[in-house]
Order: sequence, then structure tokens, then C-alpha cells
Amino acid sequence: MRNSVYFRIFIATALIVLVSFSLLGGLSTALSYRRTMADKRAMMANTLRETSKYITTQHQHYEVELNDLDMSMWLTTIAGVTGFDLLVTNADGVVEACSEMSFLNIGKTVPETILQTLDLGQYSVVRSTMGQIYPERRQISGIPLTMLVDGDPNTFGYLFVSSDIAEIGQEWRSFSTAFILLALSVMLIAFIIAFLSLKKQAEPLNEMANAARRFARGEFDVRVKDLGRIDELGQLTEAFNAMADSLESSEQLRRDFIANLSHELKTPMTVISGFAEGLLDGTIPREHEERYLKIISSETRRMSRLVRSMTEVTTLGEAKTVDVLKGRFDIAEVVRLALLSLSKKIDNKRLNVDAKLPDERIFTRGDKDSITQVVFNIIDNAIKYSNKNSTLELELWQRGQRVFVSIANQGETIPKKELPHIFERFHKADKSRGVDREGVGLGLYIVKRILDNHNEDIFVTSENGVTKFIFSLTVA
Repeated sequence: MRNSVYFRIFIATALIVLVSFSLLGGLSTALSYRRTMADKRAMMANTLRETSKYITTQHQHYEVELNDLDMSMWLTTIAGVTGFDLLVTNADGVVEACSEMSFLNIGKTVPETILQTLDLGQYSVVRSTMGQIYPERRQISGIPLTMLVDGDPNTFGYLFVSSDIAEIGQEWRSFSTAFILLALSVMLIAFIIAFLSLKKQAEPLNEMANAARRFARGEFDVRVKDLGRIDELGQLTEAFNAMADSLESSEQLRRDFIANLSHELKTPMTVISGFAEGLLDGTIPREHEERYLKIISSETRRMSRLVRSMTEVTTLGEAKTVDVLKGRFDIAEVVRLALLSLSKKIDNKRLNVDAKLPDERIFTRGDKDSITQVVFNIIDNAIKYSNKNSTLELELWQRGQRVFVSIANQGETIPKKELPHIFERFHKADKSRGVDREGVGLGLYIVKRILDNHNEDIFVTSENGVTKFIFSLTVA
């Protein structure tokens, strides 16, 4: 019996089924753990959101103080319903109310670093003792408590929600044990079904092979049907479709790029060709030749700038983040030098410059030449679209390990529908296209690419005629 083919197939199949169930069990257990943690996070987020609304309403409209006894009693009620512990601190991080009946945490102070992180909107669910407020590490999430004062948001306190990690682990272990018992009970059935499922397993592979052949012929719209599987084939299907989406997007970007480039080159080439022919055939009078030669020269320089900008875009695409972050420079000095370089344009627009720059040196990580171009491009853009005799505002400040540079000008408000697109290649609003013939629509795109290579962010707002760009850098 042991030497028969059937016995060997039985053993091989048994091993396959055992290994398959082990893999599936591990994957399902991991997913169950992630789902349990995700559910906890969702509950914590919902508790934070609803509790903060209530506290803000009570504090703002009914003038209930954070250290009021009723506030702590209400937190205790919420804790009993949700199973979470809650803390409310004042703006300095001192605990004013808590859900513990013993009120032992009242008067303790939350570390300043946690409060700063909350102010930046970067604080999610983390594991911490909250600066020894709790004797054990807990899952903690927090949110600033704000209300409007004279139209501006004002932080009057912070709300923290925490959960015992040991309780979460116990829930997950209970679920995992039930799952393992169930998996063992159905293994015999799975052994029989394994043979029947082989053919079924091959079907999506055949579909993927057919899709790959069509994809190789340039049919980028083809996709493999996603059946919602969570096994290896499901992941392969997701990866294949993601690759198809990426390549289709790249193909569309390539077509848009060619179309935009053709459009940008068409105008100066038409002008140069038309005026050159007019000069050659005598259509343009000799007394006007110098005027039209200047136009031809201007359009030629514009084409040269376009080619130079395209070269910069290509170079940026080849840059590596690891390389650009090796540098170290004084960002305040970079801003001052950019202002000096553009002083003539500032004087021509008769702009007042309000520069709030620190006297001390602030060193940040990155490539100095690239960040200089970022600052130069943004200030140049701000000058270009500023109203005459208006104010150009520059500000530089440090918060933790981040440095922020703000550049604001007074001019026409950028429409909201244009804001998401201003960092795209060749993007220029129709009005600016007609007014500013010197630009080629690549300045802000280059800015975005440089900051992306530095793993930094840039934001833009435009309201009531004031347009402000803010980008970040990391302290060296």
C-alpha cells in the first residue's frame, strides 16, 4: 500500500492541504488581528469625535468648565458604555477631568511633544504611557478641543481616549482559538475539495494570461475580474490591475504631455514663421522690422526657456531622495538671497516686502540649489501675480523638527477648481495664459517635484485676493 501511487498521492495531497490550511490560517489570523485593531481604532475615533463635540458645545455655549465635576461624571458614563478611558486636559496639557472614579489622573501633565503633534494634526493611534500618566503602555488617540473666537479657531484643551492593550490581545486570542478549532474540523472536507478546486484555481490564471497578452498589444483598458479573493491569486489580481492602472495613467500622461508640449511650441513657432515670412516677402514695412524682430527674438527665448525647463523636469525625475537629503544649508539665508535676486522685479511692481525671518541660522536637510529654485520660483510667481503697490509677505518659522516657509501675495483669487491643478505640467489658467507670455507653465510643477524628492509637503490657499504658499523642510 505504501508503495502504491494512490498512497503517494494521498500523502502529497495531505501535505498540500496541511500547508494550505497553515498558510490560510496564518493569513486569516493576521487579517482578524488587523480587523480587530481597525475596529478598535474606528470606535476610538468615533468616541473622540462625538465626545469632543459635546465638550466643545458645553464649554462654548453653556460655559461648563473642564474641571467641573459633572464633566468627569459624564466621562465616566462614556467610559462605561465604550470600554475606553478618557482624559480631558486644558490648553497646557494639565488633566482637568477623567473617567476614573478615583480621579487619580487629575492634575497630571501630558508631555508637550504629544500636544505639539496633535496641533499639527499628525497624532493617530499610538502605544504610550502618556508620560507616565498610565502605569502600562496603552493604545491612545487624541484630538485638540477648539472653538471659534472672533472667527479664528482657538485650542482650549485636549481630549484623549485610551484602551488597554492586554484586553485587545485577549479578544484577538479568543477569536483566533475559535478559528483554529473550526479550521481543524473542516480539514477533512478541505482535503476532498482540494482536488476539485484545482481546475477552479486555474481559471483566473488563464484569464490573467489572456489579459496580459492583450495588455502587451497596447490595450491598457483591459482588467482582470476581481472576485474579491484574499488569497495569493487575489493579491496577484490586485497587483496586475494596479499595474494596468498605473501604465494606463502613464500612457495618458504621455499623451497629455505631448499635446501640451505641441501646444506650447505651436504658438511661438507660428509667430516666428509668420513674422519671418512677412519680413522676407516685404509684407512688413522696413520701418517696422526692428519691432517684429524683437518679437521673434522674444518668442525664440521663450522656446529656449521651455526646452531648459523640460531638461530640468527630466533631471528631477532621475533624482533620488537619499542623495538630495545628504545636504545641509541655512534656509533663512536662501530666502534672503532669493529676495535680493528678485529685488528688481519687486521694485518694478512697487511692492512692499514684509519678511518675518529669524535672526539666527536655521539649518535644514536637502539640496541647497534645488530648494533655492523652489523659493525663487514661488517668490517669482507671487511677484508676477501681485497687484501693484501691494504687500509681499514672507514668513519662516520652526515647529519641532519641521521648518515652514510661507510666501503670500495680494492679487486675484485663484478659483477653487484651479487649486488642485496648479502644480500640474503646463497648467495655466486661461487669463494668465493671455497675460503672462513669459511663463511656460512648469515653474510650480518643478517646485512640486523638488519637494516630492525631499519627502516634503506644499500647500496653497487663495481667499479674498490673498494667495499663500506654505512648504515644509526637515531640520538638519
